[in-house]
Formats: sequence, structure tokens, C-alpha cells
Amino acid sequence: MPWRRVASQIGRSVTVWAASTATMLVLAALLPDFQLQSADGDSATRIAVTAACGAGAFGVLSAVVWPLLVRALLLVPALVLGLLVFFLNGSLLLLALRINPSGRGAAAPETAVIVAAVMSAVASATGAALAVRDDETYRRRLHRLATRRRRSDPPCPTTPGLVFVQLDGVGHDVLTAAVRRGLMPTVARWLASGDGMPSTDDVRTAADDMAVDDMTADGTQPTHRLTPWRTDWSSQTGASQLGILHGSTFDVPAFRWYEKDRGEVMVSNRPTSAAELQRRAILHTGDGGLLTVDGASRGNLFSGGAGEQALVLSIAARRRSPENRSRAGYFAYFSDPANAVRTALSFVAEVAREIGQSTRARLRRQRPRVGRGGLYPLVRAFATVVERDVVVAAVLGDMLAGRTAVYADLVAYDEVAHHSGPHSRDAEKVLQRLDRALALLQRVAEHAPRPYRIVVLSDHGQSPGETFHARYGLTLGDLVRAGCGLPVPRRAGSTHSGAEARAAVRAALRRPVEEKGGQHRPAPGSEPIVLASGNLGLVSFPDVHHRMTKEEIDARHPALLTTLANHPGIGFLLVRSEEHDGVVLGAHGAEIPLARLDDVSGPLARFGPGAADAVRRTHSFPHTADIMVNSAHDPADGEVLAFEEQIGSHGGLGGAQSRPFLLSPLDLSAPAGDREELAGAEHVHRVLRRWLRELNGPEVPLTDAAEEERAA
Repeated sequence: MPWRRVASQIGRSVTVWAASTATMLVLAALLPDFQLQSADGDSATRIAVTAACGAGAFGVLSAVVWPLLVRALLLVPALVLGLLVFFLNGSLLLLALRINPSGRGAAAPETAVIVAAVMSAVASATGAALAVRDDETYRRRLHRLATRRRRSDPPCPTTPGLVFVQLDGVGHDVLTAAVRRGLMPTVARWLASGDGMPSTDDVRTAADDMAVDDMTADGTQPTHRLTPWRTDWSSQTGASQLGILHGSTFDVPAFRWYEKDRGEVMVSNRPTSAAELQRRAILHTGDGGLLTVDGASRGNLFSGGAGEQALVLSIAARRRSPENRSRAGYFAYFSDPANAVRTALSFVAEVAREIGQSTRARLRRQRPRVGRGGLYPLVRAFATVVERDVVVAAVLGDMLAGRTAVYADLVAYDEVAHHSGPHSRDAEKVLQRLDRALALLQRVAEHAPRPYRIVVLSDHGQSPGETFHARYGLTLGDLVRAGCGLPVPRRAGSTHSGAEARAAVRAALRRPVEEKGGQHRPAPGSEPIVLASGNLGLVSFPDVHHRMTKEEIDARHPALLTTLANHPGIGFLLVRSEEHDGVVLGAHGAEIPLARLDDVSGPLARFGPGAADAVRRTHSFPHTADIMVNSAHDPADGEVLAFEEQIGSHGGLGGAQSRPFLLSPLDLSAPAGDREELAGAEHVHRVLRRWLRELNGPEVPLTDAAEEERAA
């Protein structure tokens, strides 16, 4: 009844007020620079009244003034806004003490910051504890996290919506191992695997054969199936997410590449490049994307055609306008001071955790290891705390607003695994936190105005291994220069890391992505441009305006291809050929035309099924480099040699990086047939679009390829 809800709300407000008052009294007793009484002293009653008035004023200011402050500061770079949280909250406390009707109360500015942070945390915890059993209150509280209220309030559809959560960089084998070890209980529960996973070498087959009425020994039923899929040669977020959201990976040969016709280096996580890639994909497919029907895109490189966008890199370079809502997610999250304080405290704790972990690894002389100093602790904290909290909050709001399709990317694991290793203890801790985020989404789905199906997937995996530079003492660029007869620096330089989180931080700070070892527009000249994408290297000669052939490269630099192909750290090369159109080169003079290339013999035999098809497809791209270089790969331990400073890498062929996963509810149709392989991000796009069509009817358009797949 309405009067009961009002009475319940009043009771909760009074309780939170009492808890805040008690907190203020305790802090006044503990902190010498925080006073609630006059210099001559006051009675206990007067001090209590002062604390109650101060706590009440602070609560009102937090509820009324704080959202206005955050909205006014949206012009401030988002990461700076997060760092201003303590200052703003402390300022509100000082204002509350100044307007206190009792005329008492004072605090030093630095003490006010501490008091405000503790009081916000206590108020948030108390309110959450009181509301946990009140579904309606819990739902209203989470509604405040919505990124944007709908201007109209049409009836919410009764058909199920779909939430796609991308766990960036989490490979299929990493996921199954984490479930087996009990690190991801939510995923284990969805798969109904009490001891981890079914004891089978082919998890996909076991999961797909698992019927809804099959039950484990403890009586639980599986609700999801786990399906691995295979990436293209370019196993990185730029290609995979473009394919998943926009249905095309055409002409994305790597994470970064040089385009001779434009004289530019394209970098997948540079805002201008992301916008251009999205434009090209839309032109190529003739379709706006996966999320065009009432969709929301959160924390992604690309929009997917969504009307609601927050933290989307492809629109980060635009000027702020009503159409550009890339930062609305920050406002939705930081408008609650308790959220802001909690995230800021977690941010500081994560920075300290990273410094401690990297120091311990250095003291133990851990190998392999890469540098983790400079700004990296801040980048890691942004990825594992700020980006995660803001994106999850935005998805909660989308679900409670009843949106039809939501796609969100959580980059935390990918960033940590690059620097700590994909199987490290640091990365496992991140997986545990991601599992808790999935549990929260599942819980909130129960309060949403329409049913939701939660699909979890990854865009690629990561392969372990030391860097090319660490093993051989030189970079790929140095090796190329040596093969060209050019001078090699005595001190080899390291290559720039292409981790996604670093670009997200730069976008939040409104700073462009800068490249080391290659400018945005390289100066014209005869020296080669060497770029790295994980364990995939690209060599281009900018003074030649077409893609050079093997014959032309041999005529100009007779030793180059032989030097590269015979180096123990190189797996194979791809070059254009006047005689055979394209050839793959390997050690000891191996030269195989693409028409005769296969996965079971020659240089590609160590790289697994699908490698030959992936190489042939990349060869057909207009902007494929003059020389495509894939590092060596050891199938025994799955290791590759990254051309970047990463001990967990992805971007080429070799090991777990090419084997991500798709975790889908059993009441959706199977992603692939019994003997069909889910190959390529474009195939995944068609599957996701088919599911949207199944749940929401013909209003969701299908691409031509998806129509053919559905008819078959």
C-alpha cells in the first residue's frame, strides 16, 4: 500500500540519518582537526544535536547539490572527475558545517575530505542493508544508475531483452580453468558444474549436448551452454568487436597498420581510427549494426548502431553535443556520491595493489616479466575499477529501463593479463571480480520490467610467453633494419603496448593515442615502417605506393626475407608474389603458394585448424602490409613471442589468443550445428542477430548472410 511505502521510506531515511550522526560523533572523537563543539566545551546533548544537524545538512547536500556539481563538471575529463571526488565531497561537508543551525562544527580541509568519505560510505552501506529485502526500493535505487531517462514512458515490451557482456581477452581455456578452480561460481552455476566443468576434452560438445532436463548429482540444472569460437588472423578487439557489432572484419589486418593510399597509421583504439573503421564497416555491410533496435553500447570501441552510447571510443573524438553521449555513463555513476567515494577508494587500493604485486615480482626475479612502472598502475586501476564500475552501472540502468539489446565490454582482465600473464594470480583475482559483476547483473535482471537473457562472450584470448625483445635482445624493427642493411641502434628500444585500457584512459583524459616508433603520419622515405600487434608484425615501405611483391622486395633488399624467415623467433611470413599471387615463407627456404597452403604441413602446421583460411583472407585485404610477420609458436606450452612489451599477448596466430568463447542461455538456439565450427567474428554477429530476431520478432533486421543461415 502507498502509505506503507511512505512510512518505510521515512523509517529508512531516519535510520540512515542516525547512522550518519553516530559516524560523525565517532570521527569527531578520533580526529583532532574535526570539532563539533565550541572552544569552551558543550554538553553531550548539544554535541549530539550539532552532529545530527550536520549529518542532515550533508545528506541533503549530497542528494541535491552533488548531481548538479557532477553534471556541471561533465566538461572536465572523466578520469579527472573521478580524482576530484574527494575534494568535492569534502567541500560539501565544509558547507554543511557552515550552514549548521547550531552554529557549531569545524574541520580542517584535509580532515573534511576524510570525514566526508567515511560518512558517504556508511550512509551507502546502511541504505543498501535496509533496502536489500525491499525489492521495490532496491529497484528504485538502481534506477538512479540509468544512463538516461526515457523522455516518453511507453509500455515496456514483454519479450525478453538481451544483454551481451564481453569479458575482454578471456580465452575459452582460461574460463574453463577458472570455473574448475572455483574462481567463477556464477558461471559454474550457469553450467551446473559442481566440481568445475564436465570431465571432457571437448567442453563445447559436452555443453551443447546437455539438455535442459539433464541434472548434475546435486540436482542443479544447467542454464547456459559454452561454445568456443575461432578468431581471424587479427585476434584483437578492433577486428573482433567490429565484426561482432557491425558484421564485418574486412580490411582490418591487425591492431595497427599503415595505409599507403592515405599515408596514415591506423590504430584500432585511436578514436579517429575507430570512427573510420565503423564508417567503413557500415558501408561494407549496408547495415547500421547489431544494436540499431533500441540498443545501448557501453564501454566499447564501436557503437553497434545503438541509440544510447556511453564510453564508446568511436564517438570520443567528436565535440560534445546532444548526439554525443559518450560520457553520460560517468554522470549516471558519479551522480551518487557514495558510488563516487567507493570507486575512488577502490581506485587508490588498486594502485597500491599493483605497486605491491609488481615489486614482489621484481624482487623474486620472476620470468617472464615486463616493466610495470610509470603510469601503468593508474591505467590498471582505471580498467579494473573505474571502467568496470561505470560500465556495469550503465548496464544495470539499461536493464531497468527495459532496453532491447545491450552490449558492454569489461577490459579489466585483458589489461592485467598483458602485464602479469594470462594465468597469473593477479589475473585470477580479476576473474573473480568479473564473476561478481555477472552475479549482480543476474540479480538485477530479476527486478527488470521485462525478462532478460544474459550472454557472456569474449573477443579473443591471450597467449603467454616472453617478449621477442627479451629473448633475442632486439626488436622486430631492429631485425628488419638489419635485413635491409640499415644501421641498428646499439640500445634496442621497446615497442608501444596496444592494450585497450590505455586508450580508454586517454579518451577519458581527452588526449590522443600516441605511437612510439611510428607517427600518425610517418615522414616519407625509403626506410620501412615496422608496426606490432601482439605477436603479429607488419612491415611496409612507404615510398612504394602499392603492396610490394616478393620479387620487388628481393630486388631492393636481397637479405631481408631470408633474415626474417630463418630467425628462430619468426613462425612464418606472408608476402605478395608475382608468380603465385601470394606465398607463405618459412625457415630453410620454405615457400608455399596460398593456393596450396594447408593447416597440416609446412610453416602453418603448428598454428592449428583454420590458420590457412585466415592467412588467405588477410591476403585479400586492400591494406595488408608488404610483409606480414607472425612470431614463432610452441604448441607444447602455447607460448608465442610478442613484438610488444607484453607477457600475455594477442593479435596474431598461435595458442589461446585465437580461441575465445560464447556462453549462451540454453533457451536460445544453438550457436552452430553439430559439426559446424563457429569461425570468425562475422559468424558470431550473425548468431547474435539471429537471437535478437528470435526474441523480438521481425522488427530486428537480418543481414543477407544471416537470412541465408536462418533459412538453412
